[in-house]
Amino acid sequence: MAGLEDENGTTAQGVPLDDLQSDNPRGSVDDDQEQRSAHDLEPVFDVPVRVQAVLGRANLEVSQLLKLAPGAVLELDRKIGEAIDIYVNNRLVARGEVVLVEDHLGVTMTEIIKTERT
Repeated sequence: MAGLEDENGTTAQGVPLDDLQSDNPRGSVDDDQEQRSAHDLEPVFDVPVRVQAVLGRANLEVSQLLKLAPGAVLELDRKIGEAIDIYVNNRLVARGEVVLVEDHLGVTMTEIIKTERT
């Protein structure tokens, strides 16, 4: 951590280096606090949310839509291998990749999208 400490042995934020290097630094959350926090969220565990994994989009006229039949190919606005968008309650929260899990398709999240709340 050379270069981060001052002559008093503290970081630019005023945290003593000994605290950063200890097993339980000051300001970190211990196991009891983590469990308490998870327990505090228990009332919302059963709240349903809508999760969508969007492979791509296409704009069609109604006449084109009516011509679709089994086996028809619909061109999407994404390229092969491009990340898919993951929405929770219509809010973009992540990007990911399609994976095969046994006989089912799944999604691996590769990027979490952080948005500013207003």
